Amino acid sequence: MGTGLPITRVARLCNSVVYPELHHMGLTSRCYNGTPCFFHECVMSNDAFAKLNAQQYEAVHYMDGPCLVLAGAGSGKTRVITQKIAHMIGSGQYEARNIAALTFTNKAAAEMQERISRLLKEPSDASQLTISTFHSLGVKILRQEAKELNLKDRFSILDSDDCFSLVQDLAVTTDKQVIRRIQGTISLWKNGMVDPETALKSAVDDEEAQAARIYRNYVATLSAYQAVDFDDLIRLPVELFRSSDRVREKWQRRLRYLLVDEYQDTNTCQYELVKLLVSGIGKKPMFTAVGDDDQAIYAWRGATIENLKTLQKDFSDLKVIRLEQNYRSSMRILQAANAVIGNNPKLFEKKLWSDHGLGEPVETLAMSDEEQEAEQVVMLLSAHKFERRAKFSDYAILYRGNYQARIFETALRRENIPYTISGGQSFFARAEIRDIISYLRLIANLDDDPAFIRAVTTPRRGVGQSTLETLGAFAGQWQCSLFEAVYKGGLEAKLSPRQLGPLRGFCDFINGIEERASRPGLSAKGENAAALLDELMHEIAYETYLYDNFDERTAKNKWQNVLEFTNWLKEKSKGGKLEDGPEKSLLELTQMVALMTMLEGRDEEPDAVHLSTLHAAKGLEFPHVFLVGVEEGILPHLGDPDMPADQLAVRIQEERRLMYVGITRAQRTLHVSWCKKRKKAREVIQCEPSRFIGEMKLNEGVAVPLETEVLTPKARLANLKALLQKPKLA
Repeated sequence: MGTGLPITRVARLCNSVVYPELHHMGLTSRCYNGTPCFFHECVMSNDAFAKLNAQQYEAVHYMDGPCLVLAGAGSGKTRVITQKIAHMIGSGQYEARNIAALTFTNKAAAEMQERISRLLKEPSDASQLTISTFHSLGVKILRQEAKELNLKDRFSILDSDDCFSLVQDLAVTTDKQVIRRIQGTISLWKNGMVDPETALKSAVDDEEAQAARIYRNYVATLSAYQAVDFDDLIRLPVELFRSSDRVREKWQRRLRYLLVDEYQDTNTCQYELVKLLVSGIGKKPMFTAVGDDDQAIYAWRGATIENLKTLQKDFSDLKVIRLEQNYRSSMRILQAANAVIGNNPKLFEKKLWSDHGLGEPVETLAMSDEEQEAEQVVMLLSAHKFERRAKFSDYAILYRGNYQARIFETALRRENIPYTISGGQSFFARAEIRDIISYLRLIANLDDDPAFIRAVTTPRRGVGQSTLETLGAFAGQWQCSLFEAVYKGGLEAKLSPRQLGPLRGFCDFINGIEERASRPGLSAKGENAAALLDELMHEIAYETYLYDNFDERTAKNKWQNVLEFTNWLKEKSKGGKLEDGPEKSLLELTQMVALMTMLEGRDEEPDAVHLSTLHAAKGLEFPHVFLVGVEEGILPHLGDPDMPADQLAVRIQEERRLMYVGITRAQRTLHVSWCKKRKKAREVIQCEPSRFIGEMKLNEGVAVPLETEVLTPKARLANLKALLQKPKLA
């Protein structure tokens, strides 16, 4: 077709967008009115498809084998994934039930599901898709294949707190730092597919050997409990697929095409799961991995950028497509980002560009100390918002570590500016509240094994670890819950009366509460729910447990939280503060709490300044960003000063990627600040600007601000006065 257009231009035919640069792919057909077209079908008449650029279009339509989409920050990767799925279903190449898309957060999975349902001709098809996190897919596989792994159908999934308690018992220590370090090491071993024996053999010192021995006992205890932890949700399916061709092939037939979002964040175990799902004798690997090597910032939790290299080795026919057009930021912001990341060694060359124009200059601000930094940033933010008639939610203050937030919170509160913090702990997530909720969960569902384990061990009720291990193995044989197993005949032969007595005493107590939990209270008294709560708290002696296990101040704070929670429940049982609502039973209260914890965080975003670490900000975007504390020792955070040079170089590269993530969160304006001195412990230390500020090359290329773009404080004040004097529009 001779359009006479340059290869970079776009022509329009019969409501379709035609990219001449795709001609070499042989994409020739005819549009619905007979006009020649370069596409298989006239899908581009759809507005959604018409928004794709040439590279996005290629990524959406490539179906000939494994594909890696290198999606730079703000380049529309989610659009590519969702429209690729819509295309696969709409073209009839795949059924929805045979497509799986994996991501790392429930929020991302939910958003993807919603966007796809809007693209499909039959929105109901979206419900047949497997769109989930890696861990949710792991749960699905394990639930269906439990017998293959000698697990009962209703195996327990222990949360981080439950696992912490287990490691604490095995390590015989109350030192939280030691427990968390061991817990983190075990997690890294599991994610790296390192078994306990290998970990023990490769231990480099006594500390690591001790951790390996605890790891071995930890795995054995989980097995006895008929329980798994978070890491097992991926590790166990991998082990199953490696050992059983039959099971692996069954899931390969079920999930014929796989899409992986944020591929650079995968660890060894996750990559192995992907590989096992798409590879097999006589099977052509069909998958699309979407990621960005420049945004790989999770090495500390086991993610490895090496997976991008390995992908090319394992799949020699891998198609690599680069998305370099950024739809988020101005060119000055992107130039700064490109300049910084250009100092890292490249796995894949790419350079972001934008058609959003040059934009405002990136500002760097040198502050005398952290107090001035907080004060000035908040004042600048406030003035900036006023000048632009913006919203508070248009602004983000980003920093390297959580500890940096406090002083900005103080400054924002002083100016009565609303703010939110990413990663803050919710009330229901506090350990003491979760302890009490575990009893309520068990009362509501006697088959809730994780709740049983937590309730019977917090506080301890004379039930030790060996007793629970025996009970877990017995429940596994009978394929029943731990609670049900307590009353099964034959348990007497496995447990001594001294072990069995406390178990059955605990279950008798829960049964007694459960029988009364479904009855609402007497009119205007709420007698049953309130009385039951009081009876429960008295029986478990939770206050005594807190003061026996924590220092007085911590115990007091935790107990106050518990009282706040139970008083709130009692109030709800009586119909609320005014007692004008319906009375609720303890069971109804439990169901209400369960729903609230599930829905927590789903409210609409408030109009507030967003405070966040750089890690938590990944995937977000804001019109205006203040990147603070950009100093040597903070960003980059260097860790151990005595680490070998090669390790330090790798560390700097990851920190540089973190800086890149911070810069690319900004859409329109970016302010970067650093302090000349900063308090550390009881001394004041001199600080140097981060090497990354110089690497932005703000005085080179198009980034150099013009004289007219540089506002002095006097000029800024004059602008503000002028704004204040403007008459209000009628």
